[in-house]
Amino acid sequence: MHEARVLVVDDSAAMRALFSDLLDQSKNVVVVGTAASADEARKQIADLKPNVLTLDVEMPGMSGIEFLKEIMEDKPMPVVMLSSLTQAGTDTSLKAYELGAVECFPKPLKATPEQFAKTVGKLGKIVLAAANSNVKDASSRKRAAEAKVAAAAEVQFDWNGHVVALSASMGGIDALGDLLASWPAHCPPTVISLGLEPMVVDAFNNRMAGQLPCTIKAATDGAALTPGTIYIAADPATHALIEAGQPVFVIVPSPRESSELHKKVVSNIEEIRARGARVIAIAEEGDAAVLPHADEVLRIPLAGPLFEPLLAVVPLHIFAMGLATAKGLDVDQPRNLAKSVTVE
Repeated sequence: MHEARVLVVDDSAAMRALFSDLLDQSKNVVVVGTAASADEARKQIADLKPNVLTLDVEMPGMSGIEFLKEIMEDKPMPVVMLSSLTQAGTDTSLKAYELGAVECFPKPLKATPEQFAKTVGKLGKIVLAAANSNVKDASSRKRAAEAKVAAAAEVQFDWNGHVVALSASMGGIDALGDLLASWPAHCPPTVISLGLEPMVVDAFNNRMAGQLPCTIKAATDGAALTPGTIYIAADPATHALIEAGQPVFVIVPSPRESSELHKKVVSNIEEIRARGARVIAIAEEGDAAVLPHADEVLRIPLAGPLFEPLLAVVPLHIFAMGLATAKGLDVDQPRNLAKSVTVE
């Protein structure tokens, strides 16, 4: 591993001095110079030949993101972005990763002496690792990502009943995005645990939702895992568990009204059971096609298309009442319905 020769780029003289001092205290890290703007940085890069940059996001003239884009298109080199953990900062950090930044490091604007001491070692290790990393130019990265997404959209994936579980933190966000770019539209149910700030998770979900052929959404308690969906679990106060035996109610439409929709729902039931869930189907009398695929079948009388949904809801109401009673709740005092229900 060779030493890191760092150029510190920041429009604030105080920040340049701070980060230079931090890095000078780190083993195998040498600060070869500083720059206050993109113009100064271009000259310093040519004269001093650094092998890694720390780059501020907000600078006069050309911003740090714009300069990063220029670097990665013209002559790629390792760059560590210095940013804040505001909403704007998280969006910018994700953009920086997309352009090719090795890491995004939060500025220690308000830190205790203990936190500041930890920052010294952490930033030095990040910069040293960045100096010894390989980077690709932004255009190559973008073309590769677009090619992956286009190829994934054409894949006819035959789900085998297995679930994919992944985990990543901030340093792995870029690699995770590259990996998910190859996920097909009908991908296996995928659960991803992200150890990130909530604002970063939201920005990541929004960015990926606009790029992937499959669906990406936040994981919720009791959600049935279905093919074609990526579930993001990021609540630090909870654990994400995938359990067999989860009861799932399925309202099966009448085959008399729509045979295609009926077949699709039965197919969905097969997928749900393949994951170990217990299926309770609500189906009309005489529907024999659902019997081999459900654990329990609750029958409702034959009715026309306008009345069938009303009949299907009745067993659900009875189940909800029984569950509420078993949990010791007063069914005559419903919660969260005060604005729409008046209790006499």
